This record gives sequence, structure tokens and C-alpha cells, in this order.
Amino acid sequence: MFLDYSLVVAHDSHRFRPRCADAGFGAPGRTSVPDEAQPGTHRAHAHYLGKGGNLKAMLAEIYGKETGCSSGRGGSMHLVDLSVGFAGSTAIVASSIPVGVGLALSAQLHGTDQVSCVFLGDAAVEEGAFFESANFSAVRTLPVLFICENNLYSVYSPMQVRQPPGRKIHEMVQAIGIAASDGDGNDVEAVYRQCVEAVGNIRRGQGPQFLEFYTYRWREHCGPNYDNDIGYRSEAEFLEWKALDPIPRYETYLTGSRRLSDERIEAMQQGIEVEVNAAFEFADASPFPRPGEAFLRVFR
Repeated sequence: MFLDYSLVVAHDSHRFRPRCADAGFGAPGRTSVPDEAQPGTHRAHAHYLGKGGNLKAMLAEIYGKETGCSSGRGGSMHLVDLSVGFAGSTAIVASSIPVGVGLALSAQLHGTDQVSCVFLGDAAVEEGAFFESANFSAVRTLPVLFICENNLYSVYSPMQVRQPPGRKIHEMVQAIGIAASDGDGNDVEAVYRQCVEAVGNIRRGQGPQFLEFYTYRWREHCGPNYDNDIGYRSEAEFLEWKALDPIPRYETYLTGSRRLSDERIEAMQQGIEVEVNAAFEFADASPFPRPGEAFLRVFR
């Protein structure tokens, strides 16, 4: 389809907007089934929805409401919904990687054919948790798919001030003993094909797989505004990447190949707008958790 929730993320202006770190990365969710576990990063909205999560429950969670997927206890960066196999997201960079590897170990010990999917950003590979997790998954031949969303920046720091010149993340991972490749993270179908292939390799007993997808962040690190004027990136660079926006790019492909008509796309957009508005209304109307139950459903 032209646009689904794997390509968008909730924004507090009651609109949905694409976020390149999420665009196209609902594809791994399409290759899994509900009983396969998947954690998320601190930017997990599209990960959750792409896994089959409930839009109303997600927005209610962001609002801190009892009807949220984490009963209002987690908020935007701590989504949990085991009914669709979403094992939780955390706010600390790289902290969900060991969780995903642990889920893969559990699948292996139980003898299932489940695959754990672990999302991470380019900066997460600078954390010790990544190297420990990658090494352990290679040693144990675990059924885990690592997906690196490389958007070139960690907050406002570009790759060249964080990592050595000439380094390719997927090539570094190959040296650990994991099959790794890279691809265009703004090409929806290419991302899907690579994920399908990687998951197939894992199910055939070939061990962990690592995919590095190049993409870009349109707006500021945290917030709804553009920030090209503060000096960490140029307007020219921004425009070059904006021309590769996966949503209009995929729309052009679908209409050009006559898979979808303009009328069908318009109807889908209208339907999504209705569903999004209904989800916000649901979140607005939902109750906050009762004070006396503040410590229920909390790990102690």
C-alpha cells in the first residue's frame, strides 16, 4: 500500500509526519508474526505500529492514559505490547540490543523458529552493549536480525567526529563474524526484500544477520521544527536527502507502475486521516491511571 503506519509517527500537532529514521522500517514487522518478539529503540513509534501495534493504544500511552499499551506507565519511549510481540522500547541508546539478543537466545533454547529483530541507530554501535551483544550472538549462532538505521547524525554530531574515516558499519560487523550488508533505507520495497532475505537466512540456521540502511532525519533531533539554520548540517545536504523522501518516492513508483491510481491513494490518505483523528480523540477521552494504582504493573 502507499502509506501505512510503518511510515509515519505521531506528532503532537494532531498530524502525522514522516520521520526518516522510521520511514520504510516497518518492513521487518511485515516479515514476522505476532509471537515473534521485537524490542524497539527510544524512537519506537513506527517500530511498534509496523509490528502490528494498536494506534489508539500507542497515542493513549503517549498521553499517559490508562488505555495506553503500557497502561500509561511508560509514555512515548517505553512502549510495550506483548499481544503483538513488541517486547518494549527504552530511552537509553543501545540498551534494547541485549534485550533483543536475549529474546533470540530464548527462542534458540526453546527450539522454536522465532526470529528476534533488533533496531539500532548508527551511534549505538559506539556503545559497549552492542559489541558484547553482537559477539555473543555470533558465538551462539542466535536467530537475531540487527537493523541499523544510519541517519548520519547522533543528535548534532556527524559520523566524521564519532567514527574513524572510511569506516562502514556493516563491514565492521562482518569482522565480528556476522553476515552483514547495507542498502537504501528510503526504498521501501528494497528494504522489505533485504529483510525477507535476511530472515530467511536466519530461519535456515545461518545465524545472526546485520542490515545497515542509509537514511536521513528531516527535522530537529527532538521536536517538530526544522533546524538547518543552527550550523551542524547544510541546507544543500538536507535538500539532497529530501529528494529521496520514501513516501512520495514510493507513491511515484506505485502510480507510475499502475499498481495504484491517484484516486485510490487519495481515498487511503483520507481513511488514514480519519483513523488518526479518531485515535487522538480516543487518547483525549481516556482516563489517567488512578493514583492508588500507581505502583501496579510496574516491575519491582
